[in-house]
Amino acid sequence: MLKLKSLKKSYQQGLENISIFEHLDFHVDVGQRVAIMGKSGSGKSTLLSLISGIIKPDSGDIILNSVCYKELKESELNDFRATNIGFIFQNFHLVSYLNALENVMLPAKVCGIEKPKEKAIELLESVGLSHRLDHLPSQLSGGEKQRVAIARALIHNPKIILADEPSGNLDDETGNTVMNILFELIKKNNTTLILVTHSKDVAARCEKTYELAHGNLT
Repeated sequence: MLKLKSLKKSYQQGLENISIFEHLDFHVDVGQRVAIMGKSGSGKSTLLSLISGIIKPDSGDIILNSVCYKELKESELNDFRATNIGFIFQNFHLVSYLNALENVMLPAKVCGIEKPKEKAIELLESVGLSHRLDHLPSQLSGGEKQRVAIARALIHNPKIILADEPSGNLDDETGNTVMNILFELIKKNNTTLILVTHSKDVAARCEKTYELAHGNLT
């Protein structure tokens, strides 16, 4: 499903070159649920950004669903990301002037999915928000915003979901509710999940847990 081969990534900070990854190898199977843990600054979010194609490695290969990123033009990579990858963020990243239904419909419109409104309503019902369709993000609780974000991430039937601390801004009870919904929908659709988290309880719900430290996943 996903292969990272000899991945190298570094950043220039002033006169110093900061190495994040050196020859990183990693793979995830279809439908697998994988948690990635590690200290702040260890490179977890950078890893998700590389997998998504938002940033490029210095060298090495990223292959998702048999497609090698470096063989794609920028426009092709953008289209590939839009149709194959779903994102869930700690800070939700909902569009403030769109209601819940419109936020969920956004990726469907980009991907040209038929009947996006009907599918968005169905997903919002599945996350328990059928009564919040016309509410703006400012009118929703944190847990409700994250449930909208989950529905948005799944509307285009992505091959893989990348989730960056999806319960990080939620209290324990709300976080557990949101994670229950996420894992239920992931299982139902056999969607591959890579989840960055600081929570051992959340990580324990995944089939594999990796620790990211010093540029290596163990």
